[in-house]
Amino acid sequence: MTKETFSLRIIEMQKTLYHVAYSLLRQPQDREDAVQECIRKAWEKQGRLREEKTFRAWVTRILINECYNILRHQSRVIPRESLPETEVPQKENPVLHDAILRLNDKLRVPIVLYYMEGYEVADIAKLMRIPLGTVKTRLLRARKLLEEMMKEEI
Repeated sequence: MTKETFSLRIIEMQKTLYHVAYSLLRQPQDREDAVQECIRKAWEKQGRLREEKTFRAWVTRILINECYNILRHQSRVIPRESLPETEVPQKENPVLHDAILRLNDKLRVPIVLYYMEGYEVADIAKLMRIPLGTVKTRLLRARKLLEEMMKEEI
């Protein structure tokens, strides 16, 4: 893959990368670090990519791993109440946005990948390295929880 092709593919994925990082990491600087490190690792290890058609899933998996690395290495625990408010894009539903952020990682990541990024259930299973049935169950549980949270807000 040429430098130009790699750059174009990463630029096309920019929104996806930030959505995935946003679903896992609370702090904006952590999200930016994860995306930057993901791109660096993808560039360095692009020779390991077997098929170019799997580039999107491959880079997304690198990002998920990098987000988990950041979470693992954080030595401080900050209570949710003390976290600063995050900016919500104006076009999005802030109530739904907050509800999605309250989901635990296991439920939030499949929801973001499926609904916001358009991944198929089978692709999510591969990315998260979990069985297909587990992805379906997590999506179902997340939808039910989101529905309950949305009813509480109304």
